[in-house]
Amino acid sequence: MGDLLKGKRGLVMGVANDRSIAWGIAKALADQGAELAFSYQGEAFGKRVEPLAQTVGSDFLLDVDVLDDVSLDAAFAKLQSRWGKLDFLVHAIAFSDKSELTGRFVDTSRDNFKSSLTISCYSLIDVARRAKDLMTDGGSIITLTYAGSNRVTPFYNVMGVAKAALESSVRYLANDLGPEAIRVNAISPGPMKTLAGAAIGGARKTYRHTEANAPLRANATLEAIGGTAVWLCSEWGACTTGETVLVDGGYHVLGMPQSENL
Repeated sequence: MGDLLKGKRGLVMGVANDRSIAWGIAKALADQGAELAFSYQGEAFGKRVEPLAQTVGSDFLLDVDVLDDVSLDAAFAKLQSRWGKLDFLVHAIAFSDKSELTGRFVDTSRDNFKSSLTISCYSLIDVARRAKDLMTDGGSIITLTYAGSNRVTPFYNVMGVAKAALESSVRYLANDLGPEAIRVNAISPGPMKTLAGAAIGGARKTYRHTEANAPLRANATLEAIGGTAVWLCSEWGACTTGETVLVDGGYHVLGMPQSENL
């Protein structure tokens, strides 16, 4: 246990199970003394999140639907009532129809495009607008992205466009909220063995490929991503905002696979 975040309170949105990136972040934040609240959507996810929250000493769970303003307003009203202020927020929310995460991007439907962008990108703007009013002493907002935002990745399709919009939103939010001492950043891990990652066509091949070719010959771990989040939420990250921080074993520097894999 450390104390980099002792006395800090924050909301973690998007934990699905103990292999979620959001959970890796939550555990690292708690290990550094942070007090956490968790959001979930619906009873089924609530049953998964509650026992995990208990392991880090949290009994503060909020049922939130990011497509419902009433739900969002109620959640932030509860944060206001119980804590009075917020020091950080972790946004790990994304969604696309699994059937459109195979095949070709050109076949993306209008409905899935709209829902993917709304849930995966606009939700950050929506929660940031509410969170800022509770970050009376400044704060840190973190979201999650992926390199498919700016480089074509097989089957990532509309999620690549959604993540590109998300990263742009990070920059604009960082500029808007900077005068209030609120930092906004994204963490970009490589492929992860998560519930969300498994929905993308060819996920196992992508995972193996990056592991074999990244300069470190390894994919990111939950611990490494969690440590990055600790830095961004602590005073050590006080002058970092508007960034997309890559935690991918160095894969992003490559122009082609390693020579032994050509």
